[in-house]
Amino acid sequence: MHAYAQRPPAATYAALDLGTNNCRLLIARPAQHGFRVVDAFSRIVRLGEGLAASGKLGEAAMDRAVEALKVCQTKMANRGVTRARLVTTEACRAATNGLEFVRRVSDEAELELEIVDQRTEASLAVSGCAALADPAAEGVIVFDIGGGSTEIVWMGGRNEARDPAGRIREWASLPIGVVTVAERYGGVDVDRALFERMVEDCTQALEPFAKKACAVRCAKSFHLLGTSGTVTTVAGIHLGLARYDRRVVDGLWMRQEDILTVIDQLIEMDYAARAANACIGRERADLVLAGCAIFEAIRRAFPSDRVRIADRGLREGILLRMMHEDRAWWRRRQA
Repeated sequence: MHAYAQRPPAATYAALDLGTNNCRLLIARPAQHGFRVVDAFSRIVRLGEGLAASGKLGEAAMDRAVEALKVCQTKMANRGVTRARLVTTEACRAATNGLEFVRRVSDEAELELEIVDQRTEASLAVSGCAALADPAAEGVIVFDIGGGSTEIVWMGGRNEARDPAGRIREWASLPIGVVTVAERYGGVDVDRALFERMVEDCTQALEPFAKKACAVRCAKSFHLLGTSGTVTTVAGIHLGLARYDRRVVDGLWMRQEDILTVIDQLIEMDYAARAANACIGRERADLVLAGCAIFEAIRRAFPSDRVRIADRGLREGILLRMMHEDRAWWRRRQA
């Protein structure tokens, strides 16, 4: 019998990220260069809708999230998932009824959600996209623009540590996200003056971190590395995609003039035009300029002509962390 015929079946892992805006699931198996995705799911649920005003998760928002999580549970069962980590972030951290919602998910969707703290969220996001950092860079600002918060990290060069989490010099979880900013300023009718006010607000929230991480601007080959729906949308529009395609977006390098051109285009579009754009869609048409305001505040605080776009992040970080803990790749080599 050939050796490969004796290899035991690979474990199947699942990573779920329930954020303020999206519910995302990845199911994967270890592969030679990381992992191979066998199933995925993404749905905008707006769990944090109205949270900033009320301090609570709304009933309709929780209903939408639970229905999406039931789909995730079915996919995990059908794929024979052997190990999973299911996290929820800022909406459940901030809501007074966050734990109550987690219990409801356990009862109705039969999933055990983990409310992760801000440091863990930032660390996992960095682990998920650090492979896209320029190997020659001595400093990278990694940022993940979420629905209710934005995680931002100053990461040192690869010579500092093998594990990306060990290269974190400074980090912050900013209380600004696409949902919170859009609810504060409105996301339907956004002219240039309103956009600038949004950027100024985000700049104030970013200022304490920008002071701590100011030295990164002097680092050799310093660049920005962004992960989120905002940056991938900007990349898709820049490429003129008729339909979003992760394969050409993930890992794309963009120059500052390219980013500014897209932001100018978005400000000039009305709501209907944004909703009709294949890289935005109706569900995100009122959020995209709020995300761009956060993106612009980060770019102004850390001017760099190079921004790398990542269509990967928290879920990928969770998968890699679990597989590393299980020595999944070592076992495959030994099989």
